[in-house]
Amino acid sequence: MIAQYESCILTTDLPQYDLRAGDRGVVVDFTSDGEAYIVEFFTPEGETIDVIFVEQDQVRPAPETMPAD
Repeated sequence: MIAQYESCILTTDLPQYDLRAGDRGVVVDFTSDGEAYIVEFFTPEGETIDVIFVEQDQVRPAPETMPAD
């Protein structure tokens, strides 16, 4: 389980939200059963793309530092 306020990476495309696998977000909350998260996804510049529910298997924990381009 990814803790609240931890970074995560999307593992699947979600075209209905204009999100792709590899997009980064932050878990802002989760369901009481831990099966889904509410995640805020960001652009590389830090602008919010969307805040959505995702299933636990649609995200993975992100490394603490972002790779250099």
